[in-house]
Amino acid sequence: MFNRNTLLILLAALAAGLGLWAAQVAFAPGGAPAAAAPAVDPASLKAVRLFPSPRAIAPFSLLQSDGTALEPAELAGRWTVVFLGFTHCPDVCPTTLTELSQAQKAWEALPEARRPRVLFVSVDPERDTPEKTGEYAAYFHPATLSATAQEPALEQFATSLGLVYMKVPVEGGDYTMDHSSALVVLDPRGLQVGLIRPPFVPADIAADLARLAEVAP
Repeated sequence: MFNRNTLLILLAALAAGLGLWAAQVAFAPGGAPAAAAPAVDPASLKAVRLFPSPRAIAPFSLLQSDGTALEPAELAGRWTVVFLGFTHCPDVCPTTLTELSQAQKAWEALPEARRPRVLFVSVDPERDTPEKTGEYAAYFHPATLSATAQEPALEQFATSLGLVYMKVPVEGGDYTMDHSSALVVLDPRGLQVGLIRPPFVPADIAADLARLAEVAP
């Protein structure tokens, strides 16, 4: 029979082995520790609907108005609200960007390092050059980031966020673009953590993002 000392040694070895196994699972290539629970109570937010756990988005490379690439690293460090649209949009896009500009004005009181950002991505690269997209976005607020891309990079970016768009012919041989109206919320790690669905209330968007920006994810 095992004596008491032998039993304690076996239990200690088992515990050490389990700890090593857990560490290997958590930190092995391709693996990641379980996502932490949101630091803000989701029920306390009025505009942002947080997901139960963050969602990674696929690597992307869009083109900004100054000709530089917009990649995930560019969005790291601050909260970002992403909106898909196009410059020929008759109503939804200008209305949404106007509402977001009101939230952006409220964020101007925050330290720049914690100030949330808005990213406008045109889904109409046929007509919207990066420069035109930037001019359009800046009309509503000068701090708005903007970008677009050719296919299939643009579709891959939208799909990774769970958003959709499509080209719709109209009379006279022209076309318009149908696209998701929801706003995607990215945390400072570049992970998709929630959505903002219409109707939009600028004061609620401003308050929710300012509160989320107070805490690290």
